[in-house]
This record gives sequence, structure tokens and C-alpha cells, in this order.
Amino acid sequence: MGESGSPLDPGGPVRISDFPAPDTLAARGALALARQYQSPAITAHGLRSWLWAEAFARVDGITGIDHELLYVAAVLHDIGTVTEFDNHTISYEHAGGHVGVALTAGAGWPAERRARVLEVIVRHNWPHVDVKRDAEGHLLEIATGLDISGARPDALPEDFRREVLAAHPRGALAEEFGACVRDQAARKPDTAARRLVDGGVVAKLAVNPLERL
Repeated sequence: MGESGSPLDPGGPVRISDFPAPDTLAARGALALARQYQSPAITAHGLRSWLWAEAFARVDGITGIDHELLYVAAVLHDIGTVTEFDNHTISYEHAGGHVGVALTAGAGWPAERRARVLEVIVRHNWPHVDVKRDAEGHLLEIATGLDISGARPDALPEDFRREVLAAHPRGALAEEFGACVRDQAARKPDTAARRLVDGGVVAKLAVNPLERL
């Protein structure tokens, strides 16, 4: 799979098999880090977010995506919440973004592309990311919006949503992420975590339509 990839037919059915994980050093390393340090529920959230992002690109007709970048950012976007990478002064998305920078440096990515990992991970917590400014950031933002807050639940085909949930179950995501973001908001009140909590993310997690599929 190249950086831009081949656009899929926006009108066709959507299946997990349409989106093979990139077989690259950075992608394999991202998944290995996620599985080593994150809980199964948080890692499954990252993988679902990647699949939602790829599917949103398809149904919304967004092309020219750096698929490897999107995968790495999606898999690692919450790694800044784990004890080993938590930072007492900066937001969890910035901390996780820097983990992505370190990983991709080891994989040989040039500095400009490494910086994009940080940008995409940070921007997933923005209220809105302009697709024309940052397609990968936009896709991760709307994908995590679906998986956490239940935004645009009917934008992707139900059969696909069920297939993804069967492959990567939600498990204890609502409880785990709710506790995590409350902790981050309490310790770092100037970060996006505070906005998420004040915006009712804990309640949104509990009533996310994906919980009922």
C-alpha cells in the first residue's frame, strides 16, 4: 500500500478486507507498542478508529490519503494516556504524538512526515479539522468522534459497523476511557481533556449507538 493508495468505489459495499493494514516497519511497530502498553479495549478503539477513518474516506470520496500515516496515528492516538508515556505538563494527545514521532524516526521517516504524525494525533481532539487543510487529521477526528461520542452513526453501512465491532469488540472502552479522560482533565485542566469532559463525553460514551450493535 503506497502513501496515496487507490481510491475505492464510493458506491460499493464496505468490508474490512477493503482496508489491509500497511505491512511496514512503522505500522507493525505502532501495533506492537499499542499491544504492549495499552489495554485491549484502548487498542481495539485505535484499530476501529483506523477502520472508521478509512471507511469515511471512501464514503465521503476523500482521496490522496497517506494510509500508513493514518494507520500509525490511529493506532497510537491514545498512547499518551498510559502510565509509561503520560506527561505531567502536556496533553495526552501531544504526548502520544511524540511517541509517534520517535517510532517513525526509528522507521526512517523524514522529519516532515514524522511531524505529520504529531499533527494528526493532536488534531484528532480538535472540535473540527478542515479536510482541505489536513485530510488524515480530519479523518481521525471524525472516526474517533464516532467511536467515542457516537457522531454520524449512520454514515457508514450497518453491516460494516457490525463487522468491525465483531473483529474489534468495544469491551470496557466506555468505563476505561471515561476514567482516563476524567483523570487527564483533573490533572491538566488546560488541555482538550477538560473540554471533552465538560462537553459530556462520559455520558456520550455510555449511550454511543455502537454499544447497542
